[in-house]
Amino acid sequence: MTREPEMVKAYRDTWEVGLHSYLTYLRDRLLLAHDLLSSSGSVFVQISDENLHHVRELMDEVFGAENFCSVIAFAKTTGATSELLSTTTDFLVWYARDREHVKYNQLYLDKSFGGEGTSAYNKVQLADGTRRPLSREERDNPSLLPAGSRIYRIDNLTSQRPPGDFPVPFNGEVYRPRRGYWKTGEDGMRKLIAAKRLEATDGGLYYVRYLIDFPVFQLSNTWDDTSIAGFASDKLYVVETSTKVVQRCILMTTNPGDLVLDPTCGSGTTAYVAEQWGRGWITVDTSRVPLALARQRLLTATFPYYQLKDEVRGPAGGFTFVRRQNSRGEEVGGIVPHVTLKSITNDEQPEEEVVVDRPEVTNDITRVSGPFCVEATIPTPVDYEGAAGSLNDGADDHGSFIDRMLEVLRKSPVLQVGGNKKVTLKNVRAPAKTLALSAEAMVANGADKSVAFVFGPENGAVSEKVVHDAAFEAHGKGYAHLYVIGFAIQPNARNLIDNCEAVMNIPATYVQATPDLMMGDLLKTMRSSQIFSVCGLPEVKLRKMKAKGNGATQYQAELTGLDVFDPIEMHVHHDPGDNVPAWFLDTDYNGLCFHVSQAFFPRTSAWDSLKKALRGTYDDAVWDHLAGTTSAPFEAGEHGQIAVKVIDDRGNELMVVKGLEDVR
Repeated sequence: MTREPEMVKAYRDTWEVGLHSYLTYLRDRLLLAHDLLSSSGSVFVQISDENLHHVRELMDEVFGAENFCSVIAFAKTTGATSELLSTTTDFLVWYARDREHVKYNQLYLDKSFGGEGTSAYNKVQLADGTRRPLSREERDNPSLLPAGSRIYRIDNLTSQRPPGDFPVPFNGEVYRPRRGYWKTGEDGMRKLIAAKRLEATDGGLYYVRYLIDFPVFQLSNTWDDTSIAGFASDKLYVVETSTKVVQRCILMTTNPGDLVLDPTCGSGTTAYVAEQWGRGWITVDTSRVPLALARQRLLTATFPYYQLKDEVRGPAGGFTFVRRQNSRGEEVGGIVPHVTLKSITNDEQPEEEVVVDRPEVTNDITRVSGPFCVEATIPTPVDYEGAAGSLNDGADDHGSFIDRMLEVLRKSPVLQVGGNKKVTLKNVRAPAKTLALSAEAMVANGADKSVAFVFGPENGAVSEKVVHDAAFEAHGKGYAHLYVIGFAIQPNARNLIDNCEAVMNIPATYVQATPDLMMGDLLKTMRSSQIFSVCGLPEVKLRKMKAKGNGATQYQAELTGLDVFDPIEMHVHHDPGDNVPAWFLDTDYNGLCFHVSQAFFPRTSAWDSLKKALRGTYDDAVWDHLAGTTSAPFEAGEHGQIAVKVIDDRGNELMVVKGLEDVR
């Protein structure tokens, strides 16, 4: 599923009318985000340098320039090429709902020697107290230093304000501040001498700051470590944001239990990171392809189990942080000491800083994703020939929609079937006289055949009556095939299409139209293969099993295959059930909401990470089952019916409903 060309196209950020279209699209979402954000909330927009200034202007307009927080530059690649300078960074524009009340957690990076924040640490104190400059070899390879060595730097000991301007005897010399005052009084200076925290140079007296005094440093607005392997290399798409970038945004501006919204789901990185760090999340997209990807990613993910301060409250109570050191004496826990000149001179315990990405982990627990639901704005069925007066006001709009769909079909006369097969149309036009049909055309696959089309409503699901009337007229006029094009479809209408040849004497096929068609002037630039795709229908068998134990009857569902349209022969053929990327079972379908009770990924390696993590808990038979086509036994629910939803290669959701009352 992740290698289908259609899926890659779903992530392209190109727009029909250029920058104006994109900024209009972005403004609408920023206005909504402004209303949804809490008073302490933040919003981040990722953008390249090409339109950074436009996005700043737009966000100043929506959020107010006074609520600007920062522009963060982060590395996106290490090998970009260009005619001029290579572009290796993208930008995050960060605004707050209210800057005075914005929630902010300081993030820290390890102060590993030789890395960022350590360039001034150019001296070493040996185990016997001897101090000397680091050699070039030692700077390049600190492991050459003798055991017990402490890397340090000298720091300024004076300030522009009192407390002190007094002589300090040190190593046979007397020193006074060359400018201003000493940062501490006479008592504090004696404590610094006793702690061996002073060093004299030709420039005067300085404070000795060891590298381990504060083993981390504050994160700035330049992130040059986000393109290293393991963070950016797991990207599937050019426009996908690396996990590390999203993680920093979430940790920096939210606490466990807070809610995160991503209105551009993509492959689900925000939802994945929020789930890992105990945040609630909502993610949205207009395309079914990203949602299918995100669902699989979350269903099969494993996460560390972070210790909770309050088991009853869960993540909202916060994580547990402790101070820990490894065998080399390095601080590796979530609490690190911050030794300062003030803490030494005042005989105080050093301050402690919390490193929010280092909570305590319980290693013998493997955590998986919590429950989540996938919702869609599925319109209600619309029957334009139905109850009198119910839709009179929208009759003109309906006619305009049919004209627009007809024009789209003329410009994109390709119906994508899958497996690199497609139906190519020619001579697309409106029928001369019709009661129920929307268009007619010739199919150019082999011998030319005349086919009919009916378009479902713009703001509703295709109803059974629409299909029935269109099939009746198409058969009467001698068309070879009927195509039903819609954004959503009723289960009864789908069943009629599947049995149309037997019931109405004409074969019919349901064609899914991408929701992007409803975006009007914001329509993304798409190739014809992206607009219309032919959907199959799952074939499911139900079995009643022998009663066990308490005598409750159990059932078992099997996905035997998927009916797929053959554009050459113009008929449906059967694919086996183990050749689908994913299928889900709702054991008690209520007719409104599909609840995933069991999930299966037959043709992918989606379960591999879980299998590896839980190897000592479950045997291979469990994973063979999760990659299979037969469900685990289940009891009948109160609604007496099940639903099976299949995800095909292009992310189409294909659902069939079965009643339990007639199962043998």
